[in-house]
Amino acid sequence: MISSVLIANRGEIACRVIRTAKRLGIRTVAVHSEADRDALFVRMADEAHPIGPPEPRDSYLRIDRIVEAARLSSVEAIHPGYGFLSERAEFAEACAENGIVFVGPPASAIRAMGLKDAAKALVAAAGVPVVPGYHGSRQEAEFLRQKAYEIGYPVLIKAVAGGGGKGMRRVDKAIDFEAALGSAQREAASAFGDSRVLVEKYVLSPRHIEMQIFGDSHGEVVHLFERDCSLQRRHQKVIEEAPAPGMSAEMRDAMGRAAVEAGRSVGYVGAGTVEFIADAREGLRPDRFFFMEMNTRLQVEHPVTEAITGFDLVELQFRVASGEPLPFGQADVAAHGHAVEARLYAEDPEREFLPSTAKLWALRLPEGDDVRVDTGVVEGDTVTPFYDPMIAKVIARGPDREAALDRLAAALRDTVVAGPKTNAAFLRELCLAPDFRAGRFDTGFIDQNLKALSTAPRGTTERAVTLGAMKLLDAEGRAPPPHGWPASPWDATDAFQIVGSREQILPILVDGTRSDVGLSWPDGKLEIAYESARARFSDRAELGRDAVFAPGPDGFFVLEAGRQTLVAPFDPFAIDLEHLDAGDSIAAPMHGKLVAVFVAPGDRVEKGQRLAIVEAMKMEHGLVAPRDGEVAEILAEAGAQVAEGARLITLAPVGE
Repeated sequence: MISSVLIANRGEIACRVIRTAKRLGIRTVAVHSEADRDALFVRMADEAHPIGPPEPRDSYLRIDRIVEAARLSSVEAIHPGYGFLSERAEFAEACAENGIVFVGPPASAIRAMGLKDAAKALVAAAGVPVVPGYHGSRQEAEFLRQKAYEIGYPVLIKAVAGGGGKGMRRVDKAIDFEAALGSAQREAASAFGDSRVLVEKYVLSPRHIEMQIFGDSHGEVVHLFERDCSLQRRHQKVIEEAPAPGMSAEMRDAMGRAAVEAGRSVGYVGAGTVEFIADAREGLRPDRFFFMEMNTRLQVEHPVTEAITGFDLVELQFRVASGEPLPFGQADVAAHGHAVEARLYAEDPEREFLPSTAKLWALRLPEGDDVRVDTGVVEGDTVTPFYDPMIAKVIARGPDREAALDRLAAALRDTVVAGPKTNAAFLRELCLAPDFRAGRFDTGFIDQNLKALSTAPRGTTERAVTLGAMKLLDAEGRAPPPHGWPASPWDATDAFQIVGSREQILPILVDGTRSDVGLSWPDGKLEIAYESARARFSDRAELGRDAVFAPGPDGFFVLEAGRQTLVAPFDPFAIDLEHLDAGDSIAAPMHGKLVAVFVAPGDRVEKGQRLAIVEAMKMEHGLVAPRDGEVAEILAEAGAQVAEGARLITLAPVGE
């Protein structure tokens, strides 16, 4: 068995690998960027080494720095995790050149399957069906536009390298092709260092089903059943489950054989995933699935496979990398029950899922039988704009699909996150969605049901504001004392006065917006009024029974059903001059990097015209003109890091 390992990754997967390594008695070494120097995975490791600035290209994508850290720490092996360098053949080669065991497949297999165009040609030659499209090397925009026309819309532009939905765009009309192509190429270059793309026919009513395979260095390759990853948004997986709903034994056998054959064809060793797209217009059929790609690494969603098979896939990775044969054959692999995984992200579903960076003022993750949580953060950590915004993976297992979904929904209900906005309520709505539970879904399900899935802006609840105001009064010592008011009016902290009604206005901030609550003392009991809501302070225990409170920046978070409201005192002297009178400004919607500006001062623009692009957490977000006008100022240069709310472009009426 390997005696020591460096984890060339960060966050949740680094913690995941470290936990199994420690159980096996393997010494662990972490590498980290400046942004991660105090991260949980760094604290968990036996040893840690800094490798550069926060930007991944200057740290986690630097092969030379990671190999040097491995040399300095005298480790026997490197585990790449997923993402970053996990599918870079040159990384596996650098490990071999330095006498370090790469906990993954050989470089030849990574190279053969790492580029989607080459992989499709390889499996097509072996008789595996592939999606129709252009998988060649030419990258001229006009040539690819013509190929899209020949294939027929809708089409899918996909990065040749990498995965995880990065560099992927669906295009329904020819007029949108050029912008989608440019965006996909920039995102691919940023995420994988390779801007090349391919163009494929978009399969209608698609189900995304993948097969987990495992190979050893003794020639054995097996599959560990399938996972359904069809619930996606922007081509990124949201909820995954195993086994796939509606999968027949005949189709499972056909897909499993195809996946194993794909692995054998490249001499695969270690954990890998063969991904297929199924045409589900008439249900899942063994003659209607197509090879998409092979991920030559561990997948984010591997816990659902572990839950139904009982295997620890990271342990198997270590054993296979140590030269051991797989301890089982295909006939020994069995599945029991059903498992579902939800990806808890720091993002705001009510603002089109924009990433939400902030300190984790409160973090309480669910516990219980048949519930597992994989995370890389703890309360007090900060979600930064530099990396994927995942907070945790919540996995639930049950004897059947309905029980697993019920347990996952309950676990998400018990999840508490204060600081960044999250998709917890959205995920719970997905678990409870009748059509999803009935198996009537495909990769377009989320987009088709957004209004019903807690994504429409719902505003602030009056109840949350009154509860937040109560917490503020408690903290300021202005709440009614347990045994009544002081005998002397000079000792009272309420709105005592000799004549007239006892009333007071309490100025507050509700999620950063100035507001007021009214305080009054009818019959000597404090009452709080906000808009149409009125609440007696004496009833606060009953009012707050279903809410969770967490201290925040200068105030309190009130959390109800996965949503949060921040209530803080209003400081009239703390005026944000930067954003004052910003009605004609285009501001950064989140912390990130301004990667492109398409206009210059004096340019005339039309409402809806794309003006700039901000990149955060590996995703691009376009900024558009809110009205017709003329560009007055450009306040930041491409390449600059920008804060949420920072003004980037200002407009003026034409001719001013």
